[in-house]
Amino acid sequence: MAMATTTACSSSATSTPLLSPTTPSLHTITRIPFISTTPKCNRPITKLHVSSNPVASSSTSTSKPNQESIFFDGGAHYGDLAANLVLGFTLLWLPLTLASVFRAFYLRYRFTNLRVTVISGLTGQDRSDFSYKVIKDVQVVPRFIGEWGDVIITLKDGTVVDLRSVPKFREIAKYCLSMVDKESSGVSKETNATDGPKGF
Repeated sequence: MAMATTTACSSSATSTPLLSPTTPSLHTITRIPFISTTPKCNRPITKLHVSSNPVASSSTSTSKPNQESIFFDGGAHYGDLAANLVLGFTLLWLPLTLASVFRAFYLRYRFTNLRVTVISGLTGQDRSDFSYKVIKDVQVVPRFIGEWGDVIITLKDGTVVDLRSVPKFREIAKYCLSMVDKESSGVSKETNATDGPKGF
């Protein structure tokens, strides 16, 4: 009986194999690769180049080389209205008094470096402009001991523009003549440049 028990124990011992280091375990560890949750963007990167001073570039591009400047802008001399109102008590002078009132309230002269403008009418709707290029001659007629006067402008087509009761009429006439000379000299230079010798 003792031998039978020993044999049974030895057979059970031999039937159960021992785990060796090379034998795979029942609980194996599986390594899962790490998956990044951040999506990859394949869009190209565009670089924007912004100028340092955009305001300066826009101002230089919109600058006007021939800017108009005003030399005189005003109506008839107030002395013309006052003198005609005093003389208006006589019936013979009444039409001239009414004309002076119209000039004082509804007539305006403007002299710039580019043109001469005459504005008239109740709302200023009547306006005539002409440049210094079309002026042929400028004359003055003093009124009331030279306090004011008339400026008579003759155009090249024969039209006569009579500006009455103009203040500072002598200075305005000199300015008009100087601008006429300036325009004529500029035109002569352009014609000389275009009429130069031409090569074959």
